[in-house]
Amino acid sequence: MTRCPACLGSFPEGDLSALAEHLVDRASESDSAHVRWLNQNVTRQKCEASELLPALEQLFAIGRGGLPGWIKGRFIAKFYGKAPHPFVVALQHPSRATLLGYVVEHQHFLRQWVRSCSFIMARTDERKVVLYELDNLNTEFGGLGPDRVAHYELLLRMGESLGVDRARVLSLEPLPATRRGIEGWNRIASEEPWVAALAAMHGLELIANRDLVNEGASMRYFDPEILEGSEITHEAKAFLREGYEADVAHSGEALDLVAEFARGRATIESVQSTFLRSIDLFDDYLMARLERGAQFEA
Repeated sequence: MTRCPACLGSFPEGDLSALAEHLVDRASESDSAHVRWLNQNVTRQKCEASELLPALEQLFAIGRGGLPGWIKGRFIAKFYGKAPHPFVVALQHPSRATLLGYVVEHQHFLRQWVRSCSFIMARTDERKVVLYELDNLNTEFGGLGPDRVAHYELLLRMGESLGVDRARVLSLEPLPATRRGIEGWNRIASEEPWVAALAAMHGLELIANRDLVNEGASMRYFDPEILEGSEITHEAKAFLREGYEADVAHSGEALDLVAEFARGRATIESVQSTFLRSIDLFDDYLMARLERGAQFEA
């Protein structure tokens, strides 16, 4: 079915006219979520539903790259366009405060991540999806022995190398934007079709996919030169290198699974709207990393 990317409200399959009317109605009532979504994704000008409809049709149109190509295109436009996301800019050559903001907020994200993966795994009968999520649970949280330390552990070690022990990191509550993201992703993973949840969660791994520069991204997640020399700690290099080397394959495999199992127009529309909602949550969450970093600077 067609979903509202701002609130995930439901509309009849393929009925973008109803979605346009919904967005215009909610915006006219100054609903902040819908106003913001329109401003960021379609237009900042007040318009009628009939004027909004062609823009929505263009936004949801899937080209020759199929659904994976559409997901990549929307992600690049959101985070790696002419004005890259402020956190990505800050991470090119990160300060200690930026990395600490990353540590504190991301440990909350990763704890939600494994819950989301578990929901997807529990709600599908597809063996290859279950195996994919099992690998994610081990890679991100469980680990596979001393030679394959979990990403979560590497994150905490990065914080320790920057002078903040893990007890303090774990004692800090998530900032509001991070909390909203956690709540939103928990809802998506537990209530939306599992293939939509798969796209919504694993599409976020595109953030560290270094190959996006070959598809139009304006920069990489960070300048790879920081993995050399002494600009950041050894532990910070270990954490960043893990994602830099893994997320090309992780995100690519997830998008292949989405393309395989998103069958029928209703499911595809659900995938699209849910993904758009997820990257909006991710946008705010990345800003929370900077907000937390500013606290460490202070």
